[in-house]
Amino acid sequence: MAIHLYADNACDLDLDYLNSLSVKLFHMPVTIKDNTYRDRLTINPPEFYRLISEPGVMPTTAQITPGEFQTEFEKIISETEDDIIYIAFSSALSGTYESACLARDLVDPKRITVIDSKSASVGYGLTVIKAAQAIAAGKSKDEVIAEIKDSIRRIQHLFIVGSFDMLKRGGRVSSTSAALGNLLNIKLLLHFVDGAIVPLEKVHGFKKARRRMLEIMEERGSNLADQLIGINHSNDYEGALELKSLIEERFGCKNFVISEIGAAIGSHVGAGTLSVFFLTE
Repeated sequence: MAIHLYADNACDLDLDYLNSLSVKLFHMPVTIKDNTYRDRLTINPPEFYRLISEPGVMPTTAQITPGEFQTEFEKIISETEDDIIYIAFSSALSGTYESACLARDLVDPKRITVIDSKSASVGYGLTVIKAAQAIAAGKSKDEVIAEIKDSIRRIQHLFIVGSFDMLKRGGRVSSTSAALGNLLNIKLLLHFVDGAIVPLEKVHGFKKARRRMLEIMEERGSNLADQLIGINHSNDYEGALELKSLIEERFGCKNFVISEIGAAIGSHVGAGTLSVFFLTE
């Protein structure tokens, strides 16, 4: 009996990479200028950042519907004797987890497991990778779920938001705060608390913010050199490579996954954001 592993595009991992791990993906819709796309399916990150760079453009995202989950779950349940595990984008940030739970209850609660990742982007992606590796190693369903829950408990997210503009457009900061933040070159450092994005510190300048990010990694990380470290960026690949080099030099890390933030997360943080993900003790 096999295990079918599902995630959604908020994990910000490339489709080819997910296919190599035998992970199937659900795609959230994003609407830009009255056109609706499916993140990482009908719109890629570079095209997304090009569109939202136009003045006055504010993308909107929506959750995946229960019907979409139900259709896919019913196909697997009716055609095979296999189990399904779906790891979902944080329930604190999207209703997608609840949609999947509704579909699970309608189809087969015994064979379908829906887990709230309490994570986003490649922090969520690292948990998906860990689950895929456990399945490939032949571990039982209960063992795979235990691996997932351990990763969720330990995963750390650190973000440097590149500009206050998208936060302002989305109503997360006032126009005055955004203007002042940009004028003074203040960078906002954020982390996750129980699945929600929470401001951590305000730092003057990008280099100071990046240095502080590494200091927090050192404070919170456990055996960083032996971990798979996640890095992502929004329209700043060179910045992601620079961060990778700094982490390699400081902690001796050798294994990385680097990707670009897609529309689901990018709709809220905009271009110029840089993130790192790792495990605590």
